[in-house]
Amino acid sequence: MSRNHRQVATFSLVLLLGLSTLQAKELPTQDANTSHLPPVQSNAQDQEIVLDGVSEDEWIVMALWLEEQEQFEQSGEIYSRLYDQTGKKEYLFKQVSNSIYSKTRVSESLTKIKEWTRRYPDDLAGRRMLMALYINEKSFDDAQKIGEYLLQHSDKESDLELAANSYFLAGKYKMGIDLLQKLYKKTKSEKILLRMTAIQSQYLKETKKAIQVLETHRLLGESSPDVYKMLIDLYIQEKNINKILETYQALYLIEPNEEYLKKIVEIYLYNRDFKKLILFLESNHADDTLLYELYKKEKYFKKARVLSEEFYAKDKNPLWLAEKGILIYEEASNKNDPKMLKELLSLFEEAFKKGVDDSSYLNYYGYTLIEKEIDIDKGMEYVARALKQQPDNGFYLDSLAWGHYKKKECRKAYTIMKKVIEKEGAKEPEIKEHWEKIQQCQKPVIMGRR
Repeated sequence: MSRNHRQVATFSLVLLLGLSTLQAKELPTQDANTSHLPPVQSNAQDQEIVLDGVSEDEWIVMALWLEEQEQFEQSGEIYSRLYDQTGKKEYLFKQVSNSIYSKTRVSESLTKIKEWTRRYPDDLAGRRMLMALYINEKSFDDAQKIGEYLLQHSDKESDLELAANSYFLAGKYKMGIDLLQKLYKKTKSEKILLRMTAIQSQYLKETKKAIQVLETHRLLGESSPDVYKMLIDLYIQEKNINKILETYQALYLIEPNEEYLKKIVEIYLYNRDFKKLILFLESNHADDTLLYELYKKEKYFKKARVLSEEFYAKDKNPLWLAEKGILIYEEASNKNDPKMLKELLSLFEEAFKKGVDDSSYLNYYGYTLIEKEIDIDKGMEYVARALKQQPDNGFYLDSLAWGHYKKKECRKAYTIMKKVIEKEGAKEPEIKEHWEKIQQCQKPVIMGRR
């Protein structure tokens, strides 16, 4: 039996046993032609029995204790003896349940429950118990016959579901689905809906129909996260990435969960749709740190600067001062504006004073001092500090070479820059520009040496 068959069978057994136990005290009238079987005693006439010197109540307590210890075979033996002595329905049903759990005395239990249903044909609880045994024994065709009987003689929703299960176990998926559809229309139960669409997709290969049913349910009212998860699974089967994303977003709105957020971000990044990801993060305030990085990537520097100020106000981490300095520069239309540069330098100095020592900020600050010829020597000192942390970083070496170039130290600039080109190439526009200028600077040195 396949894994999914086992799941349906397990569900059916649990449901059957639960229903039968709840109804075990419905005592039918005894047939006059069944005097060879244990007598059925009504509650009014119940008499305490004694077996082997032990009272009925004590045997019951012992049986219940054995069930708690999961010793179902021994518990089943007690219930069997109690049933044989009293004919009480609840003991028979408990014997059958324990027989199923322990997989012992199955033949005996089957004989007894079949005889019970023969004696009391109108006792549907007995038929449900017989169905449980048939399912346990993989006699799915026999279970289906009981399901059909329940359809004809019961208007209970649970019996309609049991009948559908019997069709599924017999491999008659279309007939089972038809029954579940009737039950769903009547109850609007999500449990029924999810079982119906799962089987519809997996066994009938009607994934699109299953999606349509689920989407209709979702549009007509509130749905649990399970409905959205089922939809996502089906859209994955259909390889419909846009619908997967849309459903994850709807799911995230009703159940904000890091796992769902991660999936949403992954899909946007896979599609390289950064602008829509920004809109999503802005509308949900889901991940401001990621939003900040996306602002920088998409050159929304003003928005990024506002966020950096909010971050600093919250945690007072001086790193955000350096970040703000970078954003002020990148946002500026005039990169040589003295007022802007003064604010940038002030922010960086404060950040360093408060403990920032990250190489990327040291290099950015140092390069700015060099490029704007504010203080070339000081700038080179900061670049050197960055290189202590990352000696082979091509961008930091480029900054150092550019400092030598600004100081007209062309030979030193050329030696360093040649290493950068060998390492990084000249694809980066700024590196290419520096390399060309340093080469031009080097030519007179070479000619002078000649």
